Amino acid sequence: MQVSIKWLNDYINFNETAEELADKYTMAGVSVENVIRADAGLDKVVTGKIEQIEPHPDSDHLQICQMNVGAGECIQIITGAQNVREGQIVPVAMIGAHLPNGLHIKKGKLRGLPSNGMLCSAEELHMDLTKLTDEQKNGIYILPPDTPVGVPAKDVLGLDDVVLEFELTANRGDCFSVLGLVREAAVLTGNVPHYPDIQVREDDEAAAADLIKVDIEATELCNRFSARVIRNVKIGPSPEWMQQRLEGAGIRSINNVVDVTNFVMIELGQPMHAYDYDEIKGHHLTARVAEAGENLHTLDDSSRVAKGTELVIADEEKPAGLAGIMGGLETEVTEKTTTVVLEAASFNGPNIRRTSRACGLHSEASGRFERGVDVSNTPRALDRACQLLQDMGACTVTKGVVDVYPAPKPQVRIDFTVDEINRRLGTQLPGSKMIDILERLGFGVRETASGAYQAVVPSWRNDCTYMEDLSEEISRIYGFDNIPSTTPFGRMMQGRQSLRRNFIDRIKHVLAGLGMTEELSFSFTNTDMLDKMCVPSDSKLRRAIPIMNPLTDEYPLVRTSLLTSIMENAVRNFSRKNTDIRIFDVAPVFYPKALPVTEQPDEVIRLAGLITGRRHPVGWNQSNEMVDFYDMKGIVEELFRALSISGCTVEAGEHFAMHPGKTALFKKGREVIATVGELHPAVAANFGIKQKVYLFEMDVETLMKYTAKNFHYKSLPKYPAIARDLAIVVDEDAAASDIEAVIARNGGAYFKGVTLFDVYTGEHVAAGKKSLAFNLQFQSSDKTLTDEEADAGFQSILEAVKTQFRAELRA
Repeated sequence: MQVSIKWLNDYINFNETAEELADKYTMAGVSVENVIRADAGLDKVVTGKIEQIEPHPDSDHLQICQMNVGAGECIQIITGAQNVREGQIVPVAMIGAHLPNGLHIKKGKLRGLPSNGMLCSAEELHMDLTKLTDEQKNGIYILPPDTPVGVPAKDVLGLDDVVLEFELTANRGDCFSVLGLVREAAVLTGNVPHYPDIQVREDDEAAAADLIKVDIEATELCNRFSARVIRNVKIGPSPEWMQQRLEGAGIRSINNVVDVTNFVMIELGQPMHAYDYDEIKGHHLTARVAEAGENLHTLDDSSRVAKGTELVIADEEKPAGLAGIMGGLETEVTEKTTTVVLEAASFNGPNIRRTSRACGLHSEASGRFERGVDVSNTPRALDRACQLLQDMGACTVTKGVVDVYPAPKPQVRIDFTVDEINRRLGTQLPGSKMIDILERLGFGVRETASGAYQAVVPSWRNDCTYMEDLSEEISRIYGFDNIPSTTPFGRMMQGRQSLRRNFIDRIKHVLAGLGMTEELSFSFTNTDMLDKMCVPSDSKLRRAIPIMNPLTDEYPLVRTSLLTSIMENAVRNFSRKNTDIRIFDVAPVFYPKALPVTEQPDEVIRLAGLITGRRHPVGWNQSNEMVDFYDMKGIVEELFRALSISGCTVEAGEHFAMHPGKTALFKKGREVIATVGELHPAVAANFGIKQKVYLFEMDVETLMKYTAKNFHYKSLPKYPAIARDLAIVVDEDAAASDIEAVIARNGGAYFKGVTLFDVYTGEHVAAGKKSLAFNLQFQSSDKTLTDEEADAGFQSILEAVKTQFRAELRA
C-alpha cells in the first residue's frame, strides 16, 4: 500500500515532515517501509525564460541562451537542443544541482564559452513519460507561457509530492485505505480530520431496483452485495487531480468510471467494480459458486476453467467476474458504455485468498478482501463513486441502492478493567487515559462498574475481539517507548529438552553415524502418492486430513505415512542421476479422530529410512556390490543396540509397500517395533524405479517404551569360555529364530549365547532340507568349566532340537 502526502493532506492538516509522520506511523505499528520523494534531485531546478538565443561561433549545433531565472541578471547557458525558442519558459538546473538521473551540474565551458547551468528535458527531471506527447518527450521540456519565472520547477510540474510506502500487517485491513491512515494520523498528531461530505443527487427519474436485480446464493462466501445504477454516462479522462492521486498510489489512470472505482477503493478501502449495464444478461447479478468446468474470462483477457470452488458474480448466462479479484471482459466499461452498474460487496477473505493463489491472479481488490473490509461501507462507497462522477458531469444517478444484506454483522463488545490492562502492559495508566485513546481510535466506551468498562468496536476494526487487542491499541498509541522496562520476576529454571526430543536426537546421531542422511520434508501428501504406494483402500492411512488452504494443488492432504515423503525424495534423486541413496526421516504424521475434523488429530512421531545403490562409495579399491536386505537389517539392529533395545525377535511379515517374502518384523513380545523389507515390485514400477530399494519404518513412542532405562554393570568374566559348534539339518521352512529360542531355553546354567554362522542348501543336503550351523558359548562366573560340564549343556540342546524340529546332526 502506498499513498501520497497530498492525498492525506486532503483530509487532515499536520505540521510534521513526511519522515516525521512516517516515524510516528511506524512506532504505532503501522509500518512505513519507504519514503519516496517525487522531487528528489530538483532542489536547484527553477523555471527560466529564454530572453535571447544566438548561435555558438565555434559550433554548428550549439546555441547560447541568455536565461532570466528571476535573479535580476540573466545567466548564460549553452545547449545543443534544437526545440528552444526565444520567449519560452523551461526548467533550468542551476550550478550545484544533482538531477534524478545522477547528473551533477557544474560551471563549465563549451567550445571556449562559459555555461552556468543546463536546460532540462522531461526524462532528466524523472517525469512520467507515458503521460506526455512525443513533442514533450523530445528535447527540452517547454512549460506553459503563463508559468512564473524563478520559482521551483517541482511546484509547477506537480513533482512536489511525497509518497509513503506502507508495509502493513495482515490484521490491519482498516489501514489499506486513505481514510484509515487519516484516522491513525489524527490520533498520532492530535489534529482533527475533515472527512469528505458524501451526498448524492439522485437526478434520474428511474429507480435502480427496476433496472437491476442482485442476489446472493453463496451466503457463506458473500455476506453483503450492493449496487447502484448510473445513466447517461460520458466516458472520458479523469481530472488531473484524481490522476495524480491515483499515480501516487501506484495505479494507472484508465478512464473516469474506472478511475473513480479505484479512487474510492484507495480512499475508503472498499473495492468496487463497474459493469456495462447493457452487457449484463437478464440485468440480474448473482454471487454464487462457479460450476466446475465453467469458463472465467477476466479483464486481463485470460480464460480460466473453474474448479467449482471459486466465488463468481454471474448474470443469467455466465460469470461476469471473478468475485473480489477481477471483473469479466464481456461486461467491461468501454467508450460505448452509456449505463453502468456500480457494485460493492463484502466477500469471505480466506476464499478470496485461495482463489487468488489458485488462479495466480492478485489485485488491489483481492489484497483488501483477503484482509477483511468494513461490511457497513458498501452503500457509502457507492454513494461516493456516484458523487465523484456527478461532480465531473459524467452521469445521472438513478434512485436508491439495491442492497442485499441477509445477516447483518453484530457489534463486537469487549469488557475490560483498568487493572487488567495495566497488569498486562506493566503500566499505571489511569482509566481516563485509556478511554481517551480508545475513543480517539473510534471505539465507543462506557463504564459498567468502578474501574470496569465495555468497549464497542468500530465496524472497520475486524482485528479487535478480545481484551488483549484493546491493550495493544492502548500501548501502541501511548507509546511503547513510554512503557518502563522492568526485569521479569520469577523462579529461574534451567531450560532443557524433553526426553522425547533427546531420544529423537539420539536416533538421528546413530543413523547419521551409519552413513545415512536426514531429509527434511513438508508434512503434506496427495492421494496419487498413496495410490503409488499401494496403500489398501480400507487402511487408516487413506483417512488423511484435507488442507483448507494448501500451499499448492499438488499437496492437498496432511500426510499419514513417512514413506510417501521418503519415496518422493528418492524419486527426485533418481531423476537427477543420484542412484546411491541412504536417507531417513524422523517426523510427525497425523491421524484424524474423525472426518471432517472436529478436534485435534493424533500427532504421531514416526521413523522411516531408505537405502539403495552401491554398498561402498565409488573408488579404485572398492567393489561395486549393491546393498541388500541384510544391509538394512543391520542398520536397524545397530540402531536398536545403540538405543539399548534388546531381546527382539525377527520373523517374516507383510507390509503393503514391501516385497512379500522379503519383509521382516522386529518384535518385542507380540508388538511390532520395526518393519524392514525390500520395496514391493508393484510400488517400484509405479515410481519407475529399476533397482532394488530397501525400507524400514517404526514408531518412535514404541521405541522409547522398550529402550532400557536402568542399567546394571557386572565385572568382566575371570574365567575362559568354552565354544561348541552345532551343525544340524532341519526342514527348509524351519525358522532359525525359533531354533535359537529353543537352544537358549535348554542350554543350562552355563549357557551364554548362540550365533548362527552358516546356512547351506544344495549338494549333500536332501531336498526340502537346509543346514544350519550355530556357535554355542558356555561360561561360568566363578570357576573354569570342564569339557564334561559344557558337553552336558550341548547334549541337552541337541536333544531338544531333535525333538522339536526333527533335526539331525550334519556329518
